[in-house]
Amino acid sequence: MTRLPRPVLVSAPVAAGATAMLVSGVVPLLGPLLVALALGAVVANTSTAAAGRLALSSAAARTCLRAGIVLLGLRLPLGDLLGIGLGGAVVVVATVAITYGVTTAVGDALGVERGLVTLIAAGFSVCGAAAIAAVQDGVRARERHVAVAVALVTVYGTAMIAVIPVASRVLGLSTEHAALWAGASIHEVAQVVVAASLIGGPLAVALATTIKLGRVLTLAGVYLVAAGREGRQSATSAPVVPWFVAGFVIAVAVRATGVVGPVALDLADAATTLLLAAGMFGLGLGLRVRDLWPLPAGVLTLATVATSTAAGTSLLLILGTSALAS
Repeated sequence: MTRLPRPVLVSAPVAAGATAMLVSGVVPLLGPLLVALALGAVVANTSTAAAGRLALSSAAARTCLRAGIVLLGLRLPLGDLLGIGLGGAVVVVATVAITYGVTTAVGDALGVERGLVTLIAAGFSVCGAAAIAAVQDGVRARERHVAVAVALVTVYGTAMIAVIPVASRVLGLSTEHAALWAGASIHEVAQVVVAASLIGGPLAVALATTIKLGRVLTLAGVYLVAAGREGRQSATSAPVVPWFVAGFVIAVAVRATGVVGPVALDLADAATTLLLAAGMFGLGLGLRVRDLWPLPAGVLTLATVATSTAAGTSLLLILGTSALAS
């Protein structure tokens, strides 16, 4: 059997990420992270796939993923985030905390494996696939669990693109409240942008995205909570923040200084998507259908609970803070 050269195996994740971005550009609802994950799964489930030959690609993909998480920090304009005010901050922090807490409690009660519960809790409360990727080392998650969590957060978040705008109209929410709800409840940043564009114009998109980026800002804190949850079980010492989480925080600080110009930020944004997609390709390489299907009912129930908690909590908080402000 022909052995692929080492450079080909190492560069495969980046090539897959670039391909995923092209596909997503044609079909926006299929985000590049989901497309890249699917590409990795297709490769992993071919008859010619060999674990040994895929190991280099998986290792390269993990490096890409972590670098992408660092660059993700450059997407967070602190000035805009501060502009959401105290009410917006309460919505962001409380939604993340309550969604994470309820998801972990329900997951443990359902008997879902602990690592998978933590991944779902992080992904559904913070920022989808990027959050799952960030906490996977802290909880020493299996590749299979990571792939399942990414697939679920993508599917449920995509469904919310249609649900939130329709529900907002049924409930009679203002454009502002509907945009806030989209940003506070939908899982992926790209999904928030699509949903907000259905709700209103550029102002709705800007407001929803700002709230969503506020949730992304909690990533470092959620990582520490997730690692501590695992640490209590294994009686290890306090978790050390990994380099990519520290890099994420530094990138946020660098963005706040204003030294990075708009052209560089646009390039960094594209590089972030490429690197995260390359990382998702690597996660897809661990997604083998025979090991995953059918999904246990408890896992599907947990994903439903997590999404419902994020949506319900954020809606109540938005309406509550608005009533107090008036």
